Amino acid sequence: MIERDIILNELAQGLRPMSQGIEWFDAQDSQEQYRVLLFLREHCIQARAVTEDGSESIRRSGLRPTHTPAVLVTRGQIKQQLQKIIDLTPVDERRKAFRLLVAVLAVADERRRARFCSGGCGHWWHSLPLAGG
Repeated sequence: MIERDIILNELAQGLRPMSQGIEWFDAQDSQEQYRVLLFLREHCIQARAVTEDGSESIRRSGLRPTHTPAVLVTRGQIKQQLQKIIDLTPVDERRKAFRLLVAVLAVADERRRARFCSGGCGHWWHSLPLAGG
């Protein structure tokens, strides 16, 4: 397990407040922020995110539906749209992308957990303790 993956999954599961996540994300240099977004995208795809997750993800992220990442996530072909989102370069857009992708992961992983893991599973991220505990 890599600390980054633990933090991202804690954020997605609500085990760590988003304010801590944003503080952690902002502390990364530009290259590492891109890697974080790349890993988030991969986690979203692994969790079987679909375009229909967009609206709920926008709501959970707290973004306005008119923010660029929010517009992109609802435009179909989720894999391509997630790539466009992580390729946004202004700092404020990257921060929005981070918040949104954490929410996409949360929505998709909740569905995966309910469908495929309700009887138990071997996914380490489904057994995370409370942050700081």
